This record gives sequence, C-alpha cells and structure tokens, in this order.
Amino acid sequence: MTARSDIEAITQRIRERSKPGREAYLARVDAAIAQGPHRTVLSCGNLAHGFAACGPVDKERLATDRVPNIGIITAYNDMLSAHQPFETYPQLIKKAASEAGGVAQVAGGVPAMCDGVTQGQPGMELSLFSRDVIAMSAAIGLSHNMFDAAVFLGVCDKIVPGLVISALTFGHLPAIFVPAGPMTSGLPNDEKARIRQLYAEGKVGRAELLEAESKSYHGPGTCTFYGTANSNQMLMEIMGLHTPGASFVNPNTPLRDALTREAARRALAITALGNEFTPVGHMIDERSFVNGVVGLHATGGSTNHTIHLIAMAAAAGIRLTWQDISDLSDVVPLLARVYPNGLADVNHFHAAGGMGYLIRELLDAGYLHEDVRTVWGEGLRPYTIEPHLGDDGSVARIPAPAISGNDKVLTPATKPFQESGGLKVLKGNLGAAIIKTSAVKPEKRLIEAPARVFHSQEELNDAFKAGELDRDFVAVVRFQGPKANGMPELHRLTTVLGVLQDRGFKVALVTDGRMSGASGKVPAAIHVTPEALDGGMIGRIENGDVIRLDSEAGTLEIKVGDGVLASRIPAAPDLAANGFGMGRELFAGMRALATRAENGASAFGEAA
Repeated sequence: MTARSDIEAITQRIRERSKPGREAYLARVDAAIAQGPHRTVLSCGNLAHGFAACGPVDKERLATDRVPNIGIITAYNDMLSAHQPFETYPQLIKKAASEAGGVAQVAGGVPAMCDGVTQGQPGMELSLFSRDVIAMSAAIGLSHNMFDAAVFLGVCDKIVPGLVISALTFGHLPAIFVPAGPMTSGLPNDEKARIRQLYAEGKVGRAELLEAESKSYHGPGTCTFYGTANSNQMLMEIMGLHTPGASFVNPNTPLRDALTREAARRALAITALGNEFTPVGHMIDERSFVNGVVGLHATGGSTNHTIHLIAMAAAAGIRLTWQDISDLSDVVPLLARVYPNGLADVNHFHAAGGMGYLIRELLDAGYLHEDVRTVWGEGLRPYTIEPHLGDDGSVARIPAPAISGNDKVLTPATKPFQESGGLKVLKGNLGAAIIKTSAVKPEKRLIEAPARVFHSQEELNDAFKAGELDRDFVAVVRFQGPKANGMPELHRLTTVLGVLQDRGFKVALVTDGRMSGASGKVPAAIHVTPEALDGGMIGRIENGDVIRLDSEAGTLEIKVGDGVLASRIPAAPDLAANGFGMGRELFAGMRALATRAENGASAFGEAA
C-alpha cells in the first residue's frame, strides 16, 4: 500500500532538497562497502591486537574473513534506571552470536546522562551536546574496523539520537538498536504532577515530594511517561531499526532477553557475509524519516525531536526542516494519549495494542510509507504485530489486536483524538519556534498578554515565590539557546506555570531554550530561533510588550513596530558563570560551533 498523496508530496520535496547531499553520502557508503569485510585491510599486527583478549574459538573465527563479527556499542551505566539493564546484554549477545557461528565484541562505551537528575542543575547545560559526544564516542569504538555489523544499546534522551548519528556515519555497516524497555508502572503520572504543584505552592514538604518521586521512578527501565526516551523507542521501531515489537517490553523478563538474543542473530544475518546485506546508510532514507515524524505526531511525542531528527537526518545527507515536520503535523492525526497528553503511561499504551496496533492503523490509513527497508527485511507490515514468548523460549509474534485494548489510550485512525499531530512551527516577527499542543486545551492555545522577561528559570521561580506572577503574562526566558549555555531543558518552569494556569491566569512561555519531553498543558513557544545570543529578536523584548502566541494560526508576534524593535539594543546578561563548573568549560567549542535549533543545534554543522 502506498502513502497518501500529501505524505508522498512532502517526502518528495525532502528527496529533491536532499539530492546533492544524499548522493554524496551514498557514494561514500558504497565506497566503504566496496572494500568488502573490513578485517581484510588490517595487518596481522592490527588483527592480533583486535582479538588478543578473545577466547581460542573467537580468535580462530576472527583470523578468517568468513565469520561475521558484531561490534557492540553500549550506553550502560548503573546509575541510570533505563541503562542499568544493559549490564547483562553483552554476554547475551556474545552467547547468541557464538551459537549462530559468529562473534561479538564490545567495541566501546558511550556516556549516558539523565536529564531527570540534571534538571535545573548546571550539568543540564551539557545535555544537548552530549548527543554529539555520544556520536563521536561510538565512532571511536567502530573506527577499529573489526566489525561487520553494529548493535547499539541505548534508550534515553540524547543517547539514541547520538547513536543514530554514529550508525549513519558508519552507513556501510548494518545496525540494529536494542532497547531495555520501560520500568513497571509506579505512582500514576497525574498524581506525581499534583504533588509537584502542591510542593511549588508550599502545601507539602520535601519529604512528601521525594516519596512521590521515588514511587514514580522506582526500578530498572525507562521512566514510564511519554517523554524523549520513550519517543526514541517509538522512533527506532517505526523507522525499522528495532526488531518488530521490541520497544516496550519490560526489562529483566524472559521476553526481553529473547528479543535481545534475536537481535544478535539478526545482526549476523544482515552482514555482507550473508544473503540479506542491509547497510544502514541505504536502509534509512527519506521515507524512513517521514515515517518517524508521522509516528511522533500520531503519539504526541517529544519536542526535543524537532532538533534531533534534523541532526539525525543530516548524518545521512538528508535535509529535513521544521516546515516539513509542521506540515506533516497538519495532516497526521493523534492516535495515542500517553502522559503528558493523557493519564496513561507507556505500559498502558503497550497493553492497549502498542506499536503493532499503531503502525497497522497508520499503514492502513496511508500515513506511513510501507515500502521501506528495515532490519527485518522489506516493508513495514511485519511490524504490525504483538510479541510474545514462544514455548521454546524464542520470540513469537501474533497480529496486533484488531481493536484497541483501551480506546482512551490508543484509538483507530478513523476516530482520532484530534485531527492533527501535536507539534507545530510558529512564525512571526520574533523568528521561528516550536510548540506542542497535544496536551494544551483548545481554549488555551491563543494567548495575548504582556511580557515578563527573565534570563533564567531561577529568576522566574523566585518571582513566583515572591507573589509577583499572579496575573496574565507571557514569560520570556531568553539567553538559553545552544550558543548561550547549551540549550538546557527548562523543566522547572512546567510546575510553576501550571499552577498559575490552574489559578485562572492566562499564561504562556516563549524561550530560546528547550522544554522537557514532558511538555504539557501550558502553551510554550520553545526553541525560538535565532536565539538571543545570535541576534534574535527575542533579545529585544522588554517587560510589558504585548506578545501574541496563536498555535492554531501558527504565529508568534510581538505587538511592537518593526522599526522600534530593530532600534532596541539587546540587553545581554553576564553569561560568564555558565562557562565553568560541572564540565561546562570543556564544551565552550561546541557552544561556539552550534548551528541554530532549526538546523539541529549541532556542533557538526548542517547537511551538505
């Protein structure tokens, strides 16, 4: 089945725009493929170093060029709940590879930071650029040229985008992504949010807040709300980088382990040494990225991916734009309600039919390109399944349920929760911005109010505690872009602005920073570009200026004459303190090189 004409038209314009860069990229991939299995180019000394620590069987296998070798890139650490389960994965993968006649080696580790730990802390200013560090770290591991395929172990916010950038940079190799799955359900997300608001208002203490947070984030696995981490897993499956059904199976279960072993065997099967060679640089194309954006809209996914998807696509020579993402949002319906877009968590989503149900609904309605390549083979239809544990301990798959198990969580394409997706571009005399509307009530989507300017989220929170914000206003939080301080998430604003909205005030946020993947009920124009430090008009806003944010019309305007606005001299704060402490001094070069948010906020530059 082919995609609808409007989806195909957007895909075609991406294809045409990307043609020069994509052709150059594929030429590089093909040149690397032409060299054959890469251990042939290693000297005896090179090769001896590469397998010196292996056992006798693996040494014998690697001494020839007839046995495939998997390079494992792992984001394991045991502080992050989402990545702690990866501790046992290398041994599972090595054993499965050996039983299938191949070899697997841990090629390298990459850093994995948790935005949940660093929210509102200096370390958050390293968060966005950790994506590029992860891509470079993975590249170092794969640069040993010992591998016929790569398996990537990663889950959370910047980790998966960084690993995808690296995988596509090594596009001559097949690549499979292996998740760890979400933690089991804890305290409901709406109850957690309620306690947070009570704490912000001083109605409960730190002990009560910590108890609620600990009941929410309570064990191994991904946080269960639908933020960037779980949006990552949706993307990897709908783009065909996971094996079918792998995304949302809980860690430390027999099915999770079976999926991991299966991924290892599949990685061996798709190398150049077999009959199903699937280099990821050819496998992932413009259609794959459009499918990813469609999935993001249909599930109300993370705003962070309006940055990450552009940087990921650039690694494959593809020029994806905010306008592409916004235009797809206009035609793709919202089919999932997962917190913060609803009360359910990802376990409820999975139980209601999950990715198999979602992909089938989108395919049957023509919103996805079915004729893509995946790590599983030709076409996306094999992903319309539900995974189970077979009697022999392997993965068994049955068709996804015909009817949603909970139509308040997952709905058919014929009865969407709303006719358009949740991410949209805003444009006007303040520049361009992104807004997520899927959790914003329709009556809150247009705000016109005086500006109150801040240069940090701490300033805004202090004003709230002082009782200065009990009125209609648009909070302008600026000098938070990639060049200024690394573009941290401003998650601490979510609770405060939510409290003010609940008190009946009309409030909105305008910022050149990011919000969390849990962007919620308050209208927020984020990623404003150009950022204040890059000469953006957001740097010229003054207290009292009337700002109009209209997410339905797609506009962001300041009600000041263009001549007046242009004549103002931006009042930049002293940013020296943001350059030091918690490693921030090491990232000065990346801040200087960063592209604008609409171009991926990357230190690697833009697609050719």
